[in-house]
Amino acid sequence: MLQFFKSPLPTRFLALLVLILALRLPLLWLGVPLTAAELRAMLVGERLHEGALLYRDLYDSTAPLAALLGGALDMVMNRPLWLYRVLALLLLLGQALRLNGVLNRADVHPERGYVAALTYLLVGSISTDLDTFSPLLLGHTFIIGALSALLPTSREGYDNRRLFRAGFLVGVAALCYLPLALFLLVGLFAVIIFAANSFRSFLLLLCGFFFPYAAAATFFLYAEALPGFAQLHLQPFLRGLVTGADGLPLFVQLRLLILPAALLMLALSRSFTTSLGLVFQIKFQQLMLVWLLVAGLMVAAGRGTAPGTLVLVLPPLTYFSLFLWQKARRLWLTEVLLLLVLAAVVGLRYRTMLGLERPLQLPSESRYAMQPNPAYASVQGQRLLVLGPDLRPYVQNRLASPYLDWRLAQADFGHLNEYAAVYRLSRQFSSHPPDYLIDQRNLLPELQYKVPVVFSRYQPTSVPGVFKVK
Repeated sequence: MLQFFKSPLPTRFLALLVLILALRLPLLWLGVPLTAAELRAMLVGERLHEGALLYRDLYDSTAPLAALLGGALDMVMNRPLWLYRVLALLLLLGQALRLNGVLNRADVHPERGYVAALTYLLVGSISTDLDTFSPLLLGHTFIIGALSALLPTSREGYDNRRLFRAGFLVGVAALCYLPLALFLLVGLFAVIIFAANSFRSFLLLLCGFFFPYAAAATFFLYAEALPGFAQLHLQPFLRGLVTGADGLPLFVQLRLLILPAALLMLALSRSFTTSLGLVFQIKFQQLMLVWLLVAGLMVAAGRGTAPGTLVLVLPPLTYFSLFLWQKARRLWLTEVLLLLVLAAVVGLRYRTMLGLERPLQLPSESRYAMQPNPAYASVQGQRLLVLGPDLRPYVQNRLASPYLDWRLAQADFGHLNEYAAVYRLSRQFSSHPPDYLIDQRNLLPELQYKVPVVFSRYQPTSVPGVFKVK
């Protein structure tokens, strides 16, 4: 099978597509439950489709381009879960093919073909985490696109326009998921090892990076949302609040990374014992080592639980695995190793149906999906305000307030002894109060006392903690 995919013929691409679809679609057909990241994206998309403006009428740390995409998808269909799944598959497939093409055109390895794309998609199918849409997966697509612009068109230096484009793509990626701005370090290292004038070249890279941010800041300035853009998009990351809490628990993510880590260690050991002929190939190897380091910083920035964390290790793993799959004295060993990796991926992906959860001590991702809270089963299809961090009531209801992220909502609900916070709450709910209010923090008595024009209208229902506007 490995020798088959080492050919650059188009038939290999079709075979790769069939193989990956055969590996991924059965589980998707059986149904991957709604994830917290997808629910958040849908809620943001609904609010934007209703006319709300991010950071002014909706307080959430979702990056602008990821939120804009959610609003665009909601215009196609209300809560289009299947569109999110198709988009995730297309993004991952596009990343694999783009990286495969860059590695082939740059001659970073003597052998060409679709082996890089095969490795990328195969390892990316370990978990259903990459079957679902996430801002990180979206932004990472632009990072892969920036790689070709970071490589010089000739072995002698850069075309300056390519540096600007690389910085621009990293800036667009950061507008999808802000921690991806750390990949400027990869760009800096590429400039150092490839460019003749490193300082000027890095300034071009920075200019390209700040251009999309300047455009976004200008838009929010005229929309009177610039303070919210700085407060909700930039400051949460700087304060460590963008932690990727919507993803899988840390112990699940780490166990899912065991197979990619083992494959990466094996590939690294093979690459360090392989002689590289061209200086460019040596420099590219150094670049991918820095990429691997930045990917580790990205995992730390998301505290290991960001949705789509696995995608960060796929590009360096794909590159170094080329040394693992190259010609050896005993060709059957590489074929057997690839089949073992394929079997391990199938076992991990379908561990629930194969009864391997307990032996592997690895619970299914579906256990951490968003399910409707049975305590609020009587409230469905309503405009809702939840005073608390639990997003499950929104699975069957609509968000009716700017307060989606409870941590960010503490700027108002956590400072009810301040006049400014009370005034903002009164202004937000005076004209269109939510139909129902779910009080998980016992804040309603204080709210009724301090903002009576809005919250005195809520009366208790038969369900504890649920109040209906009269």
